[in-house]
Amino acid sequence: MRHNRWMRPFAGTLLHPRLWHLNRHSAAGAIAVGLFCGLIPGPFQMPGAALACVVFRVNLPLALVTTLYSNPFTIVPLYLAAFTLGDWLLASGGTFTPPPPKGDASLGEWLSAGLDWLLGLGEPLALGLLMLASGLAVLGYFGVKFAWRIHLLRAVARRQARPQTRKRDT
Repeated sequence: MRHNRWMRPFAGTLLHPRLWHLNRHSAAGAIAVGLFCGLIPGPFQMPGAALACVVFRVNLPLALVTTLYSNPFTIVPLYLAAFTLGDWLLASGGTFTPPPPKGDASLGEWLSAGLDWLLGLGEPLALGLLMLASGLAVLGYFGVKFAWRIHLLRAVARRQARPQTRKRDT
């Protein structure tokens, strides 16, 4: 990266050790970043996660992989949950309509219809996405911290359970 003229200006930032080392703090932060950025609409999930990793100095590869929980199979249920949460918080009484099917439409027409569908869901979806992403990030952060702590406690217990070898006095 330092030898590439296009990447050289970013080498100091992208080669920072905290972006690549895996420990309890960077893993928890990376999971939180990935879970939050995974609900960003469109192709901006990974760039958003990468930017957040640079800002918060958490593990970059783990955050990028974590964003993949939202994919073509899970995005509609996640957005339905977000819309329901936002609708409940706003008490607006809106209804969720499914996204338009592709059918015989061209890709451009289908993407335009999908954007219109997304914008039509409005405030409940926007608030719900923000709240769902924040909630998932907090749960992911503390879940990793908790799991890592349990792992460490078990490792210490196993180490203490091993028979100790004594050095002979000579």
